[in-house]
Amino acid sequence: LAAVACLLLLFVWYCYHVGREQPRAYGAAVNALMQGAEANGLQNGYAYCQAPECVRCAHSDGLNQKLYHNLQEYAKRYSWSGMGRIHKGIREQGRYLSSRPSIQKPEVFFLPDLPTVPYFSRDAQKHDVELLERNFQTILCEFETLYKAFSNCSLPQGWKMNSTPSGEWFTFYLVNQGMCVPRNCRKCPRTYRLLGSLRTCIGNNVFGNACISMLSPGTVIAEHYGPTNIRIRCHLG
Repeated sequence: LAAVACLLLLFVWYCYHVGREQPRAYGAAVNALMQGAEANGLQNGYAYCQAPECVRCAHSDGLNQKLYHNLQEYAKRYSWSGMGRIHKGIREQGRYLSSRPSIQKPEVFFLPDLPTVPYFSRDAQKHDVELLERNFQTILCEFETLYKAFSNCSLPQGWKMNSTPSGEWFTFYLVNQGMCVPRNCRKCPRTYRLLGSLRTCIGNNVFGNACISMLSPGTVIAEHYGPTNIRIRCHLG
């Protein structure tokens, strides 16, 4: 009984210690990397928007703390070991971001020990992939309605233009940085409801992202990396 009591006390102490720890050298490392990218204006094919609320583009310590606490809350939904793993990743971001692996090179947050492969099999997300494919016509119909707006102006309301070496690349966000874009979602109600049926869509996390992407003929997109390696992007062509 004494041994069990000691182990229990150690476990409680560990949980309290992990919960109170703050990331070390994280903000400085991210700021240095971002400032280096700013000097070039374009990093990994991604143009920074400079919006103060954008986790990817802003460099303040306040946003780094916000990211830390968001992930802390996210980790509590999973096992204690999973929570400790995420905290470890946050604490050592300075090292991970300065010596990133050759394939995974996220610019904001790197979680260690995730598998690194060129692409993932559709069987890994079979339920969601098949659900999207079954509803392809529904998504296509709502896209065609959106596309008609381009006949009246070069950049209709709700669409954004991305930087590309050549051609034009437009995006229409339904979920951006974990937040629903209400005006856009009202224009695609069935597609937005479909996102809620997916088992693996990151919608309640700052890295959540779902959009309609449109390229003009001949467009070239430069090789680039996302802000984090904790998500897999699914393209429904």
